[in-house]
Amino acid sequence: MITGKTLRDAIISGANNIANQRTRVDELNVFPVPDGDTGTNMSMTIGAALSELNAMPDTCTVAEASKSAASAMLRGARGNSGVITSLLFRGFSKALAGKTDAEAADLAKALQMGVEAAYKAVMKPTEGTILTVTRLAAEAAVAAETDDVPQLWATVCEAGQKALEDTPNLLPVLKKAGVVDAGGQGIMLVFEGMKQVFDGGEIVAGAEVAAKPKLDSSAAGKGVFADDLMKVEDIKNGYCTQFLVHKDPGASVTRLRAFLESNGDSVVVIEDDDVANCHVHTADPGMMLSEAIKYGYLTNFKIENMHEQFLARQKQAKGLEKQAEAEEKAAETGAKETFVYAAVDPDRAYGFVAVAAGDGLKSVFEDLGVDAVVSGGQTMNPATEDILAAIQSVPAKTVLVLPNNKNIIMAAEQAEKLADRKVLVLPTRTVPQGMTAMLNFDPDLKPEENAVAMMQAADRVSTGLITYAARDSEFDGKPIKKGEIMALENGKIVATGTDLVKMTYRLARSMKKKDTQFITVISGCDVSDEDAEKTTDLVRAKCGGSVEVSHISGGQPVYYYMISVE
Repeated sequence: MITGKTLRDAIISGANNIANQRTRVDELNVFPVPDGDTGTNMSMTIGAALSELNAMPDTCTVAEASKSAASAMLRGARGNSGVITSLLFRGFSKALAGKTDAEAADLAKALQMGVEAAYKAVMKPTEGTILTVTRLAAEAAVAAETDDVPQLWATVCEAGQKALEDTPNLLPVLKKAGVVDAGGQGIMLVFEGMKQVFDGGEIVAGAEVAAKPKLDSSAAGKGVFADDLMKVEDIKNGYCTQFLVHKDPGASVTRLRAFLESNGDSVVVIEDDDVANCHVHTADPGMMLSEAIKYGYLTNFKIENMHEQFLARQKQAKGLEKQAEAEEKAAETGAKETFVYAAVDPDRAYGFVAVAAGDGLKSVFEDLGVDAVVSGGQTMNPATEDILAAIQSVPAKTVLVLPNNKNIIMAAEQAEKLADRKVLVLPTRTVPQGMTAMLNFDPDLKPEENAVAMMQAADRVSTGLITYAARDSEFDGKPIKKGEIMALENGKIVATGTDLVKMTYRLARSMKKKDTQFITVISGCDVSDEDAEKTTDLVRAKCGGSVEVSHISGGQPVYYYMISVE
């Protein structure tokens, strides 16, 4: 028998366990459609319930704990894997409705109902995934016939782990890459975190350095991108689209689910009495939204271009590791980025919020007049609430927001709708665009006029990026070896090589046009100041005396250099 307190603590423990190891789960992603990082999405989904669970009293019932967690996960679900995770807990909570305490048989039934809810919502279930792992774990739990909760959950974990290890035999792409299913690994981390509490232990601490998963993920992604079935051009439904439908009274989303399935794939729909969380891969997000709005009003939009994500996967793993390291360091030191709410100052017309990663870039934007710099962009994209908190900390009538990343624009636009002051989002797609936009701000212009003028200036900026290949891959029929330097111009890979310095100045030289006046070299955290200055000198020498070349120590992760050409 377990109490509501025990279940509450168990879910918190599971959330912390996957949060601690989300990078390793992300590294297991091998599919051609990278609609978000599995570990990150699952962690953020279950993590959405933490604040509510932590606020619940020790006297809570199992019904209250499970319902609170499921409701928060439904609204916070991210990506396909996150939605499925929320479905499991949604079914779990329904089975425990009205119960003060729960016996082993209740937990077994709850897990079984969670699996049924997930399979029902996924239109075309694929075996060898999180669904298989949880189904076999639930079947073992039902068959266990034990009254002892720790023994029951030990059975769940044992059966789930066995199913996880078998996933490569069900999906050839997993066997080829030498990994287990990412979603299955993620849910096992949740279950293992819960087990620690059910066994009478302490809650898994957040931000601890957790043990390595039982199965090696070092081969993740190797050799799969060159496969004929794994080319980016094979992605037909190229937009990962997710949104919440706040249902009209009496509305049923059954027909909406059928519409999504007939016009896309990877459809998952989960609903409660008030909202439905919809996920679909489609070639036409607008058509999906136009149909969905017939059932209620829409919020929490997330539309991502999976062709672009495919290319980003090459540098994904190391970037996320840097983020995790930064978070662990912040946890050790007690440091945390916070923005304090400030009321609007009637005498202050303008304020600014920018998104950037790296202390150097933060300082640059502050020097340009930005009031609040939200950390992120290269590794972990900030959430809407992060951007909103920054906006609300700026005591200005009008706040101009510079996302500086195409994947952050929509989150910024959502924050715009929630703010208690006027907000204009300038859709800057790169850090150099954001810097140029700030340089072209005119305090004498009206807000809308400023937005237009600043974006016109930003659009004249070309951005070059020097990074690395995180794994063997292929692009445009050309092989890319792990560790090779990659040069990107305005988001497109234009060259690969082994010499960092040569790749940098050659990219700058190729980007230079007849009317180019300024080139700015922005060095990252993996480049010493001495090396950066030498590279800048070479760029200066190779690009001629008519162009002003300068260097900024940006400190950004992932990219050795950013190059701004205008």
